[in-house]
Amino acid sequence: MHIPDNYLSPATCAVLGAAMVPVWSVSMRRVQAGLTRSGAPMLGIGAAFAFLVMMLNVPVPGGSSAHAVGATLIAALLGPWAACIAVSVALLIQALLFGDGGVLALGANCFNMAFVMPFAGYFVYRFLGERFRGERAGLVSLGLGAYLAINLAAFCAALEFGIQPAIARDAAGMPLYCPYPLALAIPGMMLPHLLVAGFVEAGFTVGVFAFIRRVSPGSIHQGGRTRIPALYGILAALVGLAPLGLLASGRAWGEWAPREIRTALGAGRSLAAVPSGMAHGFNPQALWADYAVTGLPGWLGYLWSALAGAALLLIGFKLLGLLRRPGAKA
Repeated sequence: MHIPDNYLSPATCAVLGAAMVPVWSVSMRRVQAGLTRSGAPMLGIGAAFAFLVMMLNVPVPGGSSAHAVGATLIAALLGPWAACIAVSVALLIQALLFGDGGVLALGANCFNMAFVMPFAGYFVYRFLGERFRGERAGLVSLGLGAYLAINLAAFCAALEFGIQPAIARDAAGMPLYCPYPLALAIPGMMLPHLLVAGFVEAGFTVGVFAFIRRVSPGSIHQGGRTRIPALYGILAALVGLAPLGLLASGRAWGEWAPREIRTALGAGRSLAAVPSGMAHGFNPQALWADYAVTGLPGWLGYLWSALAGAALLLIGFKLLGLLRRPGAKA
């Protein structure tokens, strides 16, 4: 679901980036108003959750792959505004350092995964939770929220892909950017998420939330004592599992490199040429592109990337917390 650069027109990127500005602004104000020095590390832990689970690609029908995001989990733990900030920062780190998702497309990716997903998942979770009481019903509500949220985010991405051939064409009438119309983009995005990624997202969300509620109940909306070491244990497990993401050899739908896009239609079909906007677009070089480290085997580079990304997020939010007085609120 990480839209690369040059798949969306500059106008689409600008519109979605502009749409995220007020969301980020309100989210930052909401988070700062309730942020304590002890609560800041939880933002880093939430961001690290999202970063790591997005590295765990799973194979899906058609030869591509997909992954969970964890946005609904973070929203259930910290609230949707905090989840928006945590997932946005995780996506920023992925784009800048690892080339996972575009730099110019960051606003679009944040709109889908840091806005639509946590707010939709949280709304469903709370709506159902208020009507069906009980611990088990709450977990079912959370799972349904997570499943629906990732599919809604995937549908938004499919729309963004699918409108490109209609809104951005060259003088000859050929698509400049993503060449796949809605008739291809919607099933291409939705089938993997409806059939596989949605269940992975729901299972991860419910499993981790239930574990955290048992070992560190104060982590949920900072409602009491937080057992940070237990949460670090979950992160350590996710870091160790990260290389399993390499087992899904196919790229996620819509994340192909320009050289791959001509034959990505499958079923023996191919494009006559790579759209010019994609072939000659913005191509920044990430430090550890595709989570690979020069000189290291693929699995070890993936492990290093997981550790480095999670550590950067944890340290960054920890430093943010040190700037605040203990227990202080803005």
